[in-house]
Amino acid sequence: MTAIFAAALFTAGPGFVQAQARGQGKKADANEDTTNPRTARFGVWDNSTNPNNVMTYEIFDKDGSKLIVSNPSNPASDWSYVTLFDGVFRPVTGRPGSETAVEIINSKSIRIYNKRDGVVNQVAINTLSDDNNTIHNEYIRMDKDGKITGVTHVDYIRRKK
Repeated sequence: MTAIFAAALFTAGPGFVQAQARGQGKKADANEDTTNPRTARFGVWDNSTNPNNVMTYEIFDKDGSKLIVSNPSNPASDWSYVTLFDGVFRPVTGRPGSETAVEIINSKSIRIYNKRDGVVNQVAINTLSDDNNTIHNEYIRMDKDGKITGVTHVDYIRRKK
């Protein structure tokens, strides 16, 4: 089971998933989800169980996103990264030695690779609810050899304006 799950995480490359997410060659019908995975997360999201973990998604460049993770009780611990959803690792501000790469899986889900000191140590699957007001994150932690060492789940609720 672990091998199948790990294979699902790593088999699709960014080019494949981005083309699939854009729905190239198809017209949207009335029942098709038209969520734009590049912009649907813009706004502030509160961790459902930890008030000291807040995510803010903002526009970056023309098709990208900036994620800021903040702690209202300790603003000095805030960190952030930017992505163009192209699978390219970019530095994480506020976390020396860390890099993040993000790619689109489909209109509701993105895959986030976290690297520390040059080694991928976590993959997160970030999925929007049907109404786009809840993010379900599944965090898969790995050792330096890629063996899964733990999985945790966190929900974030979109803050009302």
